[in-house]
Parts: sequence; structure tokens; C-alpha cells
Amino acid sequence: MKQPRAWQRMLSGRRLDLLDPTPMDIEIEDIAHGLAFVARWNGQTRGDYAYSVAEHSLLVETLFARLEPAAPAKWRLAALLHDAPEYVIGDMISPVKAAVGPGYGALDDRLMAAIHLRFGLPAQIPKTVKSRIKKADRISAWMEATRIAGFSETESTRFFGRPDPAMIAGLEIVLRAPVIVRAEFTARHDALLSAL
Repeated sequence: MKQPRAWQRMLSGRRLDLLDPTPMDIEIEDIAHGLAFVARWNGQTRGDYAYSVAEHSLLVETLFARLEPAAPAKWRLAALLHDAPEYVIGDMISPVKAAVGPGYGALDDRLMAAIHLRFGLPAQIPKTVKSRIKKADRISAWMEATRIAGFSETESTRFFGRPDPAMIAGLEIVLRAPVIVRAEFTARHDALLSAL
């Protein structure tokens, strides 16, 4: 019996094996392009453009820097790339991930390890760093939920916790054309990679 295809051809020409991804098959242009077209909240957000995972990732990196102002560039890069596997597997909302089961997490972990190695990060980042990135991610989710996804502050706080107002002061949720977000994501990645 023929095995089902488990790879995807990327726009860069790379052929990414989803079951056994290698760092050499990962390009930032593919990640930026894919994430700029993947909608958060299953596209259920206000605005003329979907709120993309690339836009979310830029916000999470900003929030992580506010949480950890002395963090080295490598951990800021890890924050920017925290959802990078979604350029291939999409952004599933938490209830769908729970329904899919542990297979989704294993696939995400394999892709993340290859992405980290491709850009000079350890395959597994320290738990302390990962928890701070997760905190920035939850702050971002609270902001997105209350500002563009139709949640009340009470409901959003129940799911994500209420952020310290100082953490989100001056930050806006921005919905922009994918081409603009893709360019900003790539530029931010390049700047952080250069700082390494």
C-alpha cells in the first residue's frame, strides 16, 4: 500500500517533510509568507484583513521584550518564532488542538526543533524562557480577544488572565495586508538574527 504524501513543496522550492523535518528545508521567506496568510481566531476578527499569525508573532516578540528587557537576541528570536510551525500546519484554536490529541503537539514539536536549529537556537529552549514567551502569548491573546475577536474583558480575563496595564500601554492591534506583514516579519527576523 502506497504511503500518503507527508511533505509540502514550499515557494522557495524546498520540500519540507512534515514527519521528519530538517533545518536545511526551512527558509524564513517561507515562514513569513505562510504566517502572513494564516488567520488567528479562525478568521473571526473585526477588520478588513485577517489578523495573521505573523502579526501576532511580532506583537508577542514586543511583549516578551517588555517582560524581559535584558533578554538576549536569541530569546527574542525564539519569541518571534514561537508559532512558526503554523506556516505549515495552520493555526488551530485550542479546542480543536484538544480534540486532535497529542499527535498535533508532536508534529508541532518536530517542526519547532528544526526551525530553531535552522536559525541557531537550541532545539529545545529553556523552560524558563518558554514560560515567559507563553506569558507574552497570553497577554497578546487577551489583547486580541478584547480588541478584535469580540470577547468581553471579563470573558477574556477568564481564559487568558488580565495583563498588567503597563505591559500593554501604547500597543495596538494592527490588521495589515499580508505583503506588509510578511516584509516586517522578515525584517524583524533578519535584525534579530544579525544581533546574534
